[in-house]
Amino acid sequence: MKKVNRAVLCLVVCVFSLVFTAYAEETPSGDLSERVKQIEEQLKDKALPGKWAERISFSGVIEAEGSYEKMNFADPYAEDNNTSDLALSKVEVGIDIDIAKHVKGSLLFLYEDDEDVVLDKGFILLDGADVMPLYLKAGKLYVPFGNFKSNMISDPLTLELGETRESAVEIGFKSEGFYAAAYMFNGDVNKDGGDNHADNFGVAAGYTMGKEGFSMDIGLGYINSLIDSNGWGDVLEEEKSHAESMGLAFSFRDYIPGLGAYAVIKFGQLTLIGEYITMLEEPEWNMSELLPGALEAMGIGPVFTGEKTSTWNAEIGYTAEMFGKETTFGLAYQGSDHAEEFFPESRYMGVVSVNIFDKTSVALEYRHDEFENDDKADVLTAQIAIEF
Repeated sequence: MKKVNRAVLCLVVCVFSLVFTAYAEETPSGDLSERVKQIEEQLKDKALPGKWAERISFSGVIEAEGSYEKMNFADPYAEDNNTSDLALSKVEVGIDIDIAKHVKGSLLFLYEDDEDVVLDKGFILLDGADVMPLYLKAGKLYVPFGNFKSNMISDPLTLELGETRESAVEIGFKSEGFYAAAYMFNGDVNKDGGDNHADNFGVAAGYTMGKEGFSMDIGLGYINSLIDSNGWGDVLEEEKSHAESMGLAFSFRDYIPGLGAYAVIKFGQLTLIGEYITMLEEPEWNMSELLPGALEAMGIGPVFTGEKTSTWNAEIGYTAEMFGKETTFGLAYQGSDHAEEFFPESRYMGVVSVNIFDKTSVALEYRHDEFENDDKADVLTAQIAIEF
């Protein structure tokens, strides 16, 4: 096989040599030199593969977790249960591409426990860089509503209520610590009788500063449809299935606006985190019957009014070097109002995280949840994670 390959290679080289020689003999030396110069100029104008490699950067996270959960139900007829699990909880791979000055592209692929790999983010970024402090993002992105920073393994309840990922356009600026943004998108939830338009929007503003031994980031955000958040998408699916099982269907009478505020302050080794997310109006649904008499049987009218849901997170973290390793201790109190059984009414948490190697950490978290219906849950989670 190797002899055949060598023969083919020799044949190709011979043919190429004959063709090149014939071409050189027929082409005057001046024309040939000019042709070579033209090719050199074309190569200068176009990025070679090596140059493109300098423009592309990769990053990522891999997290593996083991957990144990004990669930105690308030209903005396419901059997309490204990569960445990091992999982590859998250894999993220990010690709950032420096196209040209003021033009960048960003992609983030995400895998979460037993779910399909998805393009979590993908957008084009146009920035003013050294010309003006403005930028424009367009694509699939997380709109700038909320901060959701946390020392814990589990996502904060504020993220569960407020994080919103959409195909959107965002315009903003950053200058001397001040930042602001405005965005618009076409949400998945339409108001009853409304057309399918990109009529969802929001604004955000904040201030960040940092100096030796102290830093802070404070901000405020408004969104005209909090019900389009990722967490509420799962809630709505459950509510729709529950309503259909009772012979009912519902649709929102109007969008439900939301407000978010946060502060992240660091004093040396101490970190304080506070965040609050809330609906600004009570949600209203138009109810309709899939089965005749369903509304009368449930004792409700054609319009149902809910209560404003809110969540909060308060954390304190302390980072120090122990046995030569950077170690973080964290405590958190989180909670919700009028979230029924979807979010805990009270959540108490503690975590210890240690950077055992460069960009490699292990963490242990304890979480206690109490719900409005008096159900309780205790969860212990261990995690090992790497970043690159």
